Amino acid sequence: MIFKRKIYNELLDWKNEDNGTTAILIKGARRVGKSTIAEEFARNEYSSYILIDFTKCSAEIRSLFDDVSDLNRIFLKLQLEYGVTLETRKSVIIFDEVQFCPMARQAIKHLVADGRYDYIETGSLISIRKNVQNILIPSEENEVSMYPMDYEEFKWAMNDHATIPLLKQCFQEKKPLGDATNRKLMRDFRLYMVVGGMPKAVATLIETNNLEKVDRVKRGIINLYEKDFNRIDPTGNASKIFHQIPAQLTGNANRYMTWRATEGVAQSSLNEIISEMKESMVVNIAYHANDPNAGMALHHSTDNFKMYLGDTGLFITLAFWDKKFTDNVIYHKLLSDKLAADLGYVYENVVSQMLKATGNELYYYTFPTESGKHNYEIDFLIADGDKISPIEVKSSGYKAHASLDAFANKFSSRIRSRYLIYTKDLRKEADIICFPAYMTMFL
Repeated sequence: MIFKRKIYNELLDWKNEDNGTTAILIKGARRVGKSTIAEEFARNEYSSYILIDFTKCSAEIRSLFDDVSDLNRIFLKLQLEYGVTLETRKSVIIFDEVQFCPMARQAIKHLVADGRYDYIETGSLISIRKNVQNILIPSEENEVSMYPMDYEEFKWAMNDHATIPLLKQCFQEKKPLGDATNRKLMRDFRLYMVVGGMPKAVATLIETNNLEKVDRVKRGIINLYEKDFNRIDPTGNASKIFHQIPAQLTGNANRYMTWRATEGVAQSSLNEIISEMKESMVVNIAYHANDPNAGMALHHSTDNFKMYLGDTGLFITLAFWDKKFTDNVIYHKLLSDKLAADLGYVYENVVSQMLKATGNELYYYTFPTESGKHNYEIDFLIADGDKISPIEVKSSGYKAHASLDAFANKFSSRIRSRYLIYTKDLRKEADIICFPAYMTMFL
């Protein structure tokens, strides 16, 4: 099942603007649809293409790229092997899962300089980083990030192309939708939260309308990620950190406590593993903004962070990993709008996913209350021109927003807008814009 994806337009821009002067690497977590979109793009936009899947091609094909002194020989061999005729400036060669053939990636410099064909690479960085230590990374390589299907792409898959543009107009004009309409839209959004944006999970929902089968697909993807983490870290600490994400969020700590997940291992010895987990794009990391101002990247703390899953559908499955599907109460509570307060971290995860998909880096901020016994916490801070906008996430109503108020008092001159993301209808309360979670994509 082929889904419409926004990254297609990015690939089209690359093809038209660079016109063969660069290759493009589609990077992202495994199973987000990188190979599918690369082949779909090649099929639609070129006269012919060759897709080399380095996870299953022959050793002979891999060895072609060990010596690039004779490109004519390489191209002839590829055309004979794949039974495809390549046409100058009308064909593309796809290096699928290029991390499994580092020399092919290094060869990009010479292939691009040759100029006959275009080149698209796909790769999962959790494997790429380990395989490029002894090769020259080509400067002629552009990178584009691919994430799980966002909510608009999910709606497209459900054959709904009207809802999101109308919601965007309402958000821009700050027009309430009405309680009945919002309840219906939240029901639709909760289905997205439960299923997530992994294409195979979405396809299974469409084909079967069976959430138990969707859950089985998601468990398979999580098992795949776990094997990847064990490859980069045979000690098992990466896998432990991954599985502890839901527990750490529900614990309401102001940072991820790695020692709890790894049975006392010092965080300083885990920094490289955490960096590789972030680069895998399986997880999203929000760093503590030590100085909440424009240019937060210059002052964030790498030791204090929160970790989220890149896909909320996977997050929900991971949160109840040890329970059978029929016992997984979070599915029923989410879909029936009976999510308990202690499960509000699900909304926090989906907001992190949506902010990341729209190009925002993730930061948060904590500071002590007046009594000093507790902390205020701003769930997310986003850059907004030369200022910042704080975000508080709630799983239900807006009865209190003490953290937003205290933050505004402390940093009023730095703030562009204040946002409260919740489940109710769009409204303004003083200078706080309150809006339902499904509108996060418009920030």
